[in-house]
Parts: sequence; C-alpha cells; structure tokens
Amino acid sequence: MADSSFDIVSKVERQEVDNALNQTAKEISQRYDFKGVGASISWSGEKILMEANSEDRVKAVLDVFQSKLIKRGISLKALDAGEPQLSGKEYKIFASIEEGISQDNAKKVAKIIRDEGPKGVKAQVQGEELRVSSKSRDDLQTVIALLKGKDFDFALQFVNYR
Repeated sequence: MADSSFDIVSKVERQEVDNALNQTAKEISQRYDFKGVGASISWSGEKILMEANSEDRVKAVLDVFQSKLIKRGISLKALDAGEPQLSGKEYKIFASIEEGISQDNAKKVAKIIRDEGPKGVKAQVQGEELRVSSKSRDDLQTVIALLKGKDFDFALQFVNYR
C-alpha cells in the first residue's frame, strides 16, 4: 500500500487580500472619524500602503485592515506591517504579505514532527513547502493536530491530503 501524505504550505489568496483592502478603503471613505484626515489604503507594487495625516489615524487604518483580513479568513501572521513613518506631512505604513515557508522554518517544523510526532512519519522540505508522509492516516491526523497546537510566527495550511 502506498504512503498517505499531505503538504504543509504558507499561502495567501491574493484575491481575498484585495477584497479586504477594498472593504477597508470603502469603510475609511464612509466613517466619520476618518473624514478630513487624508486616510487611504492602496496597493503600491507588491506592498500595501496606508496613509493618514496623524500617527493614530494611520494605525487605525491598519487596525481596520487587520479586522477585514480576519473576517476573510487570512491569518495576521501572513501580514508584515512596518512602523508608521513620517513622510512630509503624511504618516505612512508599508505592509507586505508573507508567503512560503523559509528553509529555516521548514527545518524547525520537520524537527518538531521528528521529535514529537508518531514514529514512521517522514517530513521532507520541497522548496517553500513541506511534504509529510506516513503509512498510517491516523499518524498524519496526529501530526496535523500537533502542529495546530504549536504557535509558529508564520501561517500554516495543510493541503493535498491523500
């Protein structure tokens, strides 16, 4: 019998991020506390740019954006937001969406699976993802439960379960 397997990835649906950004922009344009402060949010290349005329207002824009991401099922661990920076008379925050599991993080996850997971479970790093395989599907379920219980500083999704 062939081994069962699944992949551990860290991916973000770009369309969902775009939807959250558009919802945030709409809410900013309608809310009374954002009137006349020059608050905006938009794509700037691959980064997300948030602007306002005060540090508190630009942090409020970030807060609204984060709540929209959560509602759309995107982990905030994938959002890498910088500190507010003064640029002329405007405060700006640049944020980026982190995707893929770095080699170091993949090795950490593989080590946890080896050390704490059931025997006979193999984990291999394949580019920016991790393939976990075993003869027993129950062992794979145990590994998924183990990893969901851990707190990583990056988002994990489990895909291609077969």
